[in-house]
Amino acid sequence: MNPMQFSASRQPYCRWVFLLVFALLISSSFCDPRISNAGLLCGSSNPPNGTNFVPNFVKEMQGLSEVINTNHFASYHLNSTPPMYALAQCHQDLSQTDCLLCYAASRTRIPRCLPSVSARIFLDGCFLRYDNYSFFQESVSSSLDNVSCSSNNVMVFDEHNKMVNLFDRNVDYAVGNVTRIALRNGGFGAVEVDGVYALAQCWKSVPAEGCSKCLQKAAKAVRGCVPKEEGRGMNNGCYLRYSTKKFYNEGGEAVHDHGLSGIAVIIAILSATSAFLMLSLSAAYVTYARLSKRKKELKNLGQISISFDKSWLKFKYETLEKATDYFSLSRKLGQGGAGSVFMGILPNGKTVAVKRLIYNTRQWVEEFFNEVNLISGIQHKNLVKLLGCSIEGPESLLVYEYVPNKSLDQFIFDEKRAKLLDWKQRFDIIVGTAEGLAHLHGGGSQIRIIHRDIKSSNVLLDENLNPKIADFGLVRCLATDKSHHSTGVAGTLGYMAPEYLVRGQFTEKADVYSFGVLVLEIVCGKRNTTFTMDSGSLLQTVWTLYRSNKLAEAVDSCIRNEISAKEAPNVLQIGLLCTQASVPSRPSMAQVVHMLTDKDCEIPIPNQPPFLNASVLETASSTRSYSTDSFISNAVRKIQGSATTSKSSRTCSSDEASRTQ
Repeated sequence: MNPMQFSASRQPYCRWVFLLVFALLISSSFCDPRISNAGLLCGSSNPPNGTNFVPNFVKEMQGLSEVINTNHFASYHLNSTPPMYALAQCHQDLSQTDCLLCYAASRTRIPRCLPSVSARIFLDGCFLRYDNYSFFQESVSSSLDNVSCSSNNVMVFDEHNKMVNLFDRNVDYAVGNVTRIALRNGGFGAVEVDGVYALAQCWKSVPAEGCSKCLQKAAKAVRGCVPKEEGRGMNNGCYLRYSTKKFYNEGGEAVHDHGLSGIAVIIAILSATSAFLMLSLSAAYVTYARLSKRKKELKNLGQISISFDKSWLKFKYETLEKATDYFSLSRKLGQGGAGSVFMGILPNGKTVAVKRLIYNTRQWVEEFFNEVNLISGIQHKNLVKLLGCSIEGPESLLVYEYVPNKSLDQFIFDEKRAKLLDWKQRFDIIVGTAEGLAHLHGGGSQIRIIHRDIKSSNVLLDENLNPKIADFGLVRCLATDKSHHSTGVAGTLGYMAPEYLVRGQFTEKADVYSFGVLVLEIVCGKRNTTFTMDSGSLLQTVWTLYRSNKLAEAVDSCIRNEISAKEAPNVLQIGLLCTQASVPSRPSMAQVVHMLTDKDCEIPIPNQPPFLNASVLETASSTRSYSTDSFISNAVRKIQGSATTSKSSRTCSSDEASRTQ
């Protein structure tokens, strides 16, 4: 049997066997790597131009990994320019396996701060920091130490229903006790006092005096969180947390007994044996899973190498490094979810855009393959063209055609530059973007390509202000015999269709929704995350004006005098059609193109679109992962309601408009 076939077919079975043995061996408590993000702080300084900072960062993290594999603490120094120092510390109550999981999570998240020369991240089970100077013995900082309190209060009442300050007292005792225990116990302590759980951890590089100073400052800070349910003190040299819920692993509390009975010794031996077996099985399974995944990655990498060795798509890493002036900040064009984009000048004088991918090993092959395989096979005047790639250096690089005028959002949302786009140019941008999407969704192929992240910053403008859709990192293929696909939610809040937010189901109609939002932004000159007290979101504002037959008032003031009374309102009506809550009611992109280009086509009447909660969009418009319970208003119920199509006295009758949706 092929090893990869075994990996695919047997892993679920192995996983269940492992979980069964795991359940038989463990005690009533279950270990947790505690990878919840407690705090991420990025420095404000960037490395000098011409330095290999990101490759050095990768080496630094690898150096830490080699040490943390067998320890709860690791420090590493790389003699580079600028110099790099890094430290990782797991809390003492974590098992070695959980420590590795927590460190892996922190290492995955801290690159969000790149290219800053310093950053620190506190997870609830570990800490990771890198900087350009030796900070290993630092304990406190007046500017960087931080405290985080939860939002919920704890209220305790006596028998007469009067509030008492028992919780205040218990937190004070717990925090004081855990500080003293940690100082006597090599920098770690965990304790419970009448339903209040506390944990303290100093970094092993911090001397005893510094640990005491750090914990005392953190203890004072978290006492200020009372009456909140939780408080976290996150300082230069330590971490201290209290909570009404037990969050540390069994065995974390300090032992106050003077000795162990014979029965206790037997129990301890049996527990240790069970733990050893559990850890061995866990390590064996993790190792097997990693090896299987590594084989798959290497297989994919080999396929890429073979393909590109014979292809004109291949670039040398050194060539692209020099082309971008060693990824100089002066050449940086922008920052995306998967990495940074730099302008490069090839030896033949051609200007290109080089996308420098930042990834972790669990997902990079999938994302890299996804973008290369899909974009290299797509040719359309309104889609950014992939010129090649490099997979030989410390990170993978994608090379695109250079689009000089950057992205659409830098025009329509800038007060001065917005005046450079008259109505005709904006209309052409809308039509061109629609044609590009229609090509992705159909174009005569048996595969429909769904972009999943259509927004103003992903529409680039060339020297003639023609639109080109970019950033295919989230694209997915959908066979023509499938109505939808389910996936984890990823994209930009405000542009995502309600059915995608709620159920994770996407079709080409999810792109249609995003396009509709984009149309409203282009015509109105406002972001979809802009809210007004009287009318709410941009989508809600346009809908209200449509209902009152005042759509012309929604048009950007700097182009309002250039257009007829009907032209822009028709385009806005098409935008509303695209953003309807009912998925079948939305037109296909082919129909949208026809409605935009056929002046005789009567625009159907849209149904009310869903409205997102204003506070959610204002605070989370740039995030990538969401809890969807509170995102959608009652209008979302239409998703599961009527699936009737929009009514009109006359619909478009062209062949293109009648294509199967």
